[in-house]
Amino acid sequence: MRATRRAVLHGVLAGAALMMPLRVQAQSGEASVRRIPSSGEAIPPVGLGTWITFNVGDDAELRAECAAVMRAFFEMGGRMIDSSPMYGSSQAVIGDGLRTLGQPSTLFAADKVWISSGTRGPSQIAESRRLWDVPRFDLLQVHNLLSWEEHLETLFAMKAAGQLRYVGITTSEGRRHDLFEEIMRRQPLDFVQLTYNIVDREAEERILPLAADRGMGVIVNRPFQQGVLLRRLSGRPLPSWAADIGASSWAQFVLKFIISHPAVTVAIPATSQVAHVRENMAAMAGPMPDAAMRRRMADHVRGL
Repeated sequence: MRATRRAVLHGVLAGAALMMPLRVQAQSGEASVRRIPSSGEAIPPVGLGTWITFNVGDDAELRAECAAVMRAFFEMGGRMIDSSPMYGSSQAVIGDGLRTLGQPSTLFAADKVWISSGTRGPSQIAESRRLWDVPRFDLLQVHNLLSWEEHLETLFAMKAAGQLRYVGITTSEGRRHDLFEEIMRRQPLDFVQLTYNIVDREAEERILPLAADRGMGVIVNRPFQQGVLLRRLSGRPLPSWAADIGASSWAQFVLKFIISHPAVTVAIPATSQVAHVRENMAAMAGPMPDAAMRRRMADHVRGL
């Protein structure tokens, strides 16, 4: 997106008090955390996505690499891991990694229901939980709004029964934002998940302000446009003033832009490399850009 987006409504800042950064000590140094609006629970603003990167089948070596990524993620204070039945073997690979790591107690398990039949949603959720090998999910989301009415009924019932902590919906790449917004207005969701980054900024216009107004957490997928954005920026020097916000790489520059937005709760970059997960998690530490710096960052990338 190369057109300049208008500033987020002033009401976002007034309505986002629960989502403003706190400071905690993590193994990587002082790091930001966010509050989940519906509960006040603290959570680190960088999570771990598993789309493509954890779809490695039964390859023992590749599964071990994914477990190493998860180990580094937890060591650096990470909590939210996000997956879906859509992601091939990713759920089973997560489960294998969690067993290898001794079932880390800090895990925030986020998955999705993705099936056209509403009546088959519960059995898919049960299978997902079996693959993860967790007693329950923290968050379940209706993936890409597929059969959303039936699945939300199931998820809200699970939450009421104590079988689930949070309920959400997802979209990506700007798809179906009108319907997404309509559901946000009508349903008591805890989370919404969508695409947002330093160039894909459509969500700033209505979705992010609405999430703040409705007290919904925001999970950001495709922060690097599935790697396309970082490949475009690679080879170009970081601006000297990136040091003012503690960004030493383009990945950190982009992540700091995302997680500094007052309506964003967690970004979930996906990676299969330990070095990259450490680089991503380090974006939580140090200064965060304010509104003026965010504008400067976006203008700089747009001009490259």
